[in-house]
Amino acid sequence: MRITLLQTDITWASPHLNIGQAEEMIGAAPPSDLYVLPEMWSTGFATSPEGIAETDGLSLKWMKTTAQRCHAAISGSIATALPHHGGYSYLNRHYFVRPDGSHEQYDKRHLFSYGGEHLCYTRGENRCVATYGGWRWLLLVCYDLRFPVWSRYRGDYDGIIIVANWPETRQAVWDTLLKARAIENQCYVVAVNRTGSDSHNIYAGGSRVIDAKGKVVAECALHEACTATADIDIGDLLRFREKFRVLDDRDTFDIPQ
Repeated sequence: MRITLLQTDITWASPHLNIGQAEEMIGAAPPSDLYVLPEMWSTGFATSPEGIAETDGLSLKWMKTTAQRCHAAISGSIATALPHHGGYSYLNRHYFVRPDGSHEQYDKRHLFSYGGEHLCYTRGENRCVATYGGWRWLLLVCYDLRFPVWSRYRGDYDGIIIVANWPETRQAVWDTLLKARAIENQCYVVAVNRTGSDSHNIYAGGSRVIDAKGKVVAECALHEACTATADIDIGDLLRFREKFRVLDDRDTFDIPQ
């Protein structure tokens, strides 16, 4: 599978501009099987989502149209507003869209209370594994990266896709945890962070693809809106898991809802 990371410099609350940037980056990148965008890629990280979170499905429609046109899957999270009791409920929703228009969706479970995300958004309750092209992908969003129990391998996925708005001040944490999740779960990690800045933070990016041994196989330059492409092989992953069977010794547990 060929994967292209789209490390974008998000324009605040401007879906049309951010869609245009994503279009340009896809057009300039090698044809791929999967394109991955950051967290809240169409608006920026909106902890106060009123008037910013999308009510018309514009960005999801673009993802579906583009996936069909490019014969590829597209993944990324959108600040989503859904009608609820005369108003709206808000979700940080990670979509995985296939070329045939079908999609999976994962609502971020670990809301970033330090930044007030929990005050306006509804927490997700269910894990989501999207299947495509012979691969199984666990979908995560940003802060989820800090919680290894939630993302622990249960025999159900081959790779993790994590999309983020992770600030430069905690870049070393991002780098460390990405490798930890790959190694402990013997899986690929596909991680896309934004670059640029908003009113709260500067973002360095650091988007990358990491293999099950913790090796970085593709990465984007820091502080640049850019792409990176990796070719990965499910056969290589399965042979490694079969040869070095550490997952057989993992602990079992239940997660209360």
